[in-house]
Amino acid sequence: MGEHILLLGAPGAGKGTQSKRLAAEFDLEHVTTGDALRANKDMDLSHMDTEFDTPRAYMDAGELVPDAVVNEIVKTALEAADGYVLDGYPRNLDQAEYLSEITDLDAAIFLDVSEEELVDRLTGRRVCDDCGANYHVEFAPPEEAGVCDECGGELIQRDDDTEETVRERLRVYRENTEPVVEHYRARGELVEVDGEGTPDEVFAEIADVVDE
Repeated sequence: MGEHILLLGAPGAGKGTQSKRLAAEFDLEHVTTGDALRANKDMDLSHMDTEFDTPRAYMDAGELVPDAVVNEIVKTALEAADGYVLDGYPRNLDQAEYLSEITDLDAAIFLDVSEEELVDRLTGRRVCDDCGANYHVEFAPPEEAGVCDECGGELIQRDDDTEETVRERLRVYRENTEPVVEHYRARGELVEVDGEGTPDEVFAEIADVVDE
């Protein structure tokens, strides 16, 4: 039976990177809300008291898919997986309560990264205006500052990577998702990992937790 791992952390904490690695290393399904939604776009919701009958209809209308629908989709994804790394869910306490009803977690791992470090990571991203290649001023800089290695295009900072936007994203995260972290801490299920090391150091720590 594969492990059931939940990875928690703020935007920029490295959840995506570490989840993928964890899934590959331990042969687990990497379950994200976005992927689960895309895989189940045409799931029949007519038995639910919701505005639309499929997730796709919400997406097409540009509306946020309601919690009840997200819950149902995550449940479907987890039931289909032998073992999994859950990344980006639960986002709030209601979802956390629901998760404990439908599955047993082997570990809830929290990537702990300071706010200033998160801001540095998130505001350091640069994207080529021409070919879309991604860089980071500190962690993955281009050979020549401001110029794309691939095509020589100009590197720009996207609007959602400016400090103001990033701090707002972190504020929203703290408001909604911090209580989820506290919920697992209060239940004695939270394992905190220092998320500020190199990706390899952080992964080694996470892998130790899973091995235990």
